[in-house]
This record gives sequence, structure tokens and C-alpha cells, in this order.
Amino acid sequence: MTVRIRLQRTGLRNNPSYRIVAANARTKRDGKCLERLGSYNPVPDQSGTKHVHWNAERVQYWLSVGAQPSDTVARLLVKAGILPTPPPRYTTLPSVTEAAKAAIQAHKEAPTA
Repeated sequence: MTVRIRLQRTGLRNNPSYRIVAANARTKRDGKCLERLGSYNPVPDQSGTKHVHWNAERVQYWLSVGAQPSDTVARLLVKAGILPTPPPRYTTLPSVTEAAKAAIQAHKEAPTA
């Protein structure tokens, strides 16, 4: 059984709030959870802060037994200092070969009628 730490949506329409839960990876987003770990309110309050509350000990426990955080929860855990910052992802761009460069240069220099 794969366990994920993810967000479970609660709140009203146009005013979401989320529970941070440990749940089986195959259950629905708002389905039964194994344990409630905290809450997250992404709507900024008057001072402009977003609130995250969780039980850090239980989050550490679930991570230690192999639970995988979702992308959003992983970002929140990195900001809180519970998870280490992941290494940056480098994308490799296709390199232009010398032959392709020569063909482009020849096309530019070709006389037009």
C-alpha cells in the first residue's frame, strides 16, 4: 500500500482551504484518509500571509515509513525546513551541430532572385 501525504480540499466555492492528510495513493482526493496531519489555507489574510498548521512529528513519522508527499505538499515541507531543498532540474537543449550551422549560414548568404 503506497501512502501519500497530500491535500484534501475543504472550504467553500471560491474560498478553498485544505487538510494535509496521509492517505492511500489510490483513494479519491476527498476520500477516507489514514490520518489528518494539519491544515493549509492558501487565501491570504489581511496581512498577506497564508497559514499552514501541521503536526511536524507525525509528518516526519509518515516520511520515515516511506510516505511520498505530493508536489504541493513537498514545496510546503521544503519551505518549512522539514524536507531538504531538491537539486535544480536542468533541461538539456538540443545542440546545433556544425553541419546545421553551416547550412543555416549558407542559406542566409544565398542570393535571392
